[in-house]
This record gives sequence, C-alpha cells and structure tokens, in this order.
Amino acid sequence: MSVRLAILVVVCLTIRVDSSQEVMKQMSINFGKPLEACRKEMDIPETVMQDFYNFWKEGYELKNRDMGCAILCVTAKLELLDSDLNLHHGNAQDFARKHGADDAMAKQLVDIIHNCAATSPEAPDDPCQKTLNTAICFKAEIHKLNWAPSIDLVVGEMLAEA
Repeated sequence: MSVRLAILVVVCLTIRVDSSQEVMKQMSINFGKPLEACRKEMDIPETVMQDFYNFWKEGYELKNRDMGCAILCVTAKLELLDSDLNLHHGNAQDFARKHGADDAMAKQLVDIIHNCAATSPEAPDDPCQKTLNTAICFKAEIHKLNWAPSIDLVVGEMLAEA
C-alpha cells in the first residue's frame, strides 16, 4: 500500500511541476506581448531583447540595467504596477490566474516577487536596477521550484504568434 501511495505522490508532483511550467510558459509569452511597444518607446537595444529571449535559460546571467527598465515598461503596460512602481498584488495574481495558475500558485508567484523585491540589493534611486535585481532573484526561485518553462517552447510559440 505504501508503494502505491509513493507512486501517487510522485505522479501528483510531476503533474504539478508540468502544469506549473505550462503556466510559466503562458505567462512568459503574454508578458512579452507589450515588449515590442516598449522596444520602440524606449529604443531598447538588441542586447536587452536577447536577455528577454534567454531569460529562462538556466545559467544565463542578467546583468544589463536596461533589462530592468524594459521589465518596468512591460509590467506597467500590463497594469501589474501600482503608482509607486511596486507590484500590484491583485493584478499580478489575476494575471497568473488568467494564464492557468490556480489561487495557490498565483499567490506563491506574487509572494516570490514580493520577497525578491524586499531582499534584493538596494538600489534606492534606481528603479531599473532594483527591478533587474528582483527579476534575477525571481528567475532563481522559479528554477529552484523546477517551474521554469523550456526556453525553446517559449521562443517557438512567440515566433509562431509574431
């Protein structure tokens, strides 16, 4: 009986991870949709566009402060920020749910971002750098959970939609 229970737990965890990766893939694709408008508005360099394409690649290091500025632009267009440029928790949870997250996953994602923002290296006068630091932390936490989507699938679907 305990062997069956163990198999059931492994299957359930595998399904949760797979579905979490699918949610993260859908969120990534839709997060990238306003990127073209931001690219034009901000004259985002190609290096930052490469950072977006490689964002989920394990071991890929995000270092460019302009990436933080681009993330701020995209999140503003998606109405995920409040007037102080902080994550709007309700809108962020709605965004996650809209892309397949259940309530628990949506809350966990917002908690991860909130904790990353609270613990990221200080950049009090530089919202772009603070956002980049938060994104680096968020990426690492999602990889720890094994929720990071396949970069090939994300880029493939983004190109198919373009």
